[in-house]
Amino acid sequence: MPHHEAKSCPRCQADFECKVGSILECQCSNVFLSVSERDYVGARYDDCLCVNCLEEMQTEFSILKHDKKIQQFLQH
Repeated sequence: MPHHEAKSCPRCQADFECKVGSILECQCSNVFLSVSERDYVGARYDDCLCVNCLEEMQTEFSILKHDKKIQQFLQH
């Protein structure tokens, strides 16, 4: 039987259901993170995030990556 767990997002404290026992039905399966994005989130949080926070962290990573590229360009 699939294991579902009630969780609280460590970033925003929203309650959500983690469906790790049936990952294709889990809310997080709708957010496609690159390896770099997963590393970025994993370096900051040890547990699952809600889908909204995953999307926000993905955007945050993209902005930081873009800002870094601009800074490198301006230094040349």
